[in-house]
Amino acid sequence: MTAWLAIPAVVVLLAVVGMTAVSRHYRVPQVPHRRTPATFGIAFEGIRFPTAGNRTLHGWWIPLEQASEGSAPTLVLVHGWSRNVERMLPFIRVLHAAGYQLLAFDARGHGSSDADSSPNMLKFSQDIRAALDEAERRGADAGRLGVLGLSVGGAATIHAAAQDRRIRAMVTVGAFANPADLMRRELRAKGSPGLVIPVVLRYAEHTIGARLDVIAPEHQIPRISVPVLLVHGLDDVIIPAENGRRLAAAGGDNVKLLELAGRGHSDCNRDPRFWPEVTRHLEAALTRSTRTTSSPGLFTSVCRNSGEE
Repeated sequence: MTAWLAIPAVVVLLAVVGMTAVSRHYRVPQVPHRRTPATFGIAFEGIRFPTAGNRTLHGWWIPLEQASEGSAPTLVLVHGWSRNVERMLPFIRVLHAAGYQLLAFDARGHGSSDADSSPNMLKFSQDIRAALDEAERRGADAGRLGVLGLSVGGAATIHAAAQDRRIRAMVTVGAFANPADLMRRELRAKGSPGLVIPVVLRYAEHTIGARLDVIAPEHQIPRISVPVLLVHGLDDVIIPAENGRRLAAAGGDNVKLLELAGRGHSDCNRDPRFWPEVTRHLEAALTRSTRTTSSPGLFTSVCRNSGEE
């Protein structure tokens, strides 16, 4: 009888350990940005706009100085886990010079956006769609909207594009294939007991309100028909390159994988192949004419002088 009574106690203990592990590991310190596009002489407007859960997001709206309303393609830029809008400055410099209107934002629970008790990939996806709404409210051409996302922002971009047909082109950098696999890997690396891991995953699903395998990018990407460029560093130790290959294998002929030797999780944009491939991909999908500003020489010059990670 004593042994049978011990089973519920063990289950409760595992649940508590699991909840504590998730809460501690995925807690995000909200750190506001220190620099803005003005640091590089780029005009912008600081904005706030609504998202799901009665929260508001902080962002930067960066129009083109001489663009008439709706005349230029627009990109939404999405940072990764525990970062903020400042992480997108290297991308803003190049893409603004290339002729794109831009909307970069802090996801919920990050930067200067509203706090949130449990940020996750699904909420990143909702925030991306809220950013698309805001871009349209500001006159963006609904037929020329794209998204570029980093890490979890890239994974969320895949999920958002599977739900929202307004996204006409997308680029991900260091996106993961399945959040459940990523969590298992992180928990094992931290020495979590094998019995705890399934409990942690179930608790995460309860918190998110969805099955991890269902919302996994590798299971969402087959639903996307627009051009997709997946970028992954072969030396990425945070999200191994296998994730990019899994995503590419799950996608269709519209999905292209760019693997960069010698690059990790946060420096792919410094590789000489990165910007020519990214801008070629976006231009083919979103622009109606080739601009002189989109020459490889400009990208090389901007990246070399950016001083960014």
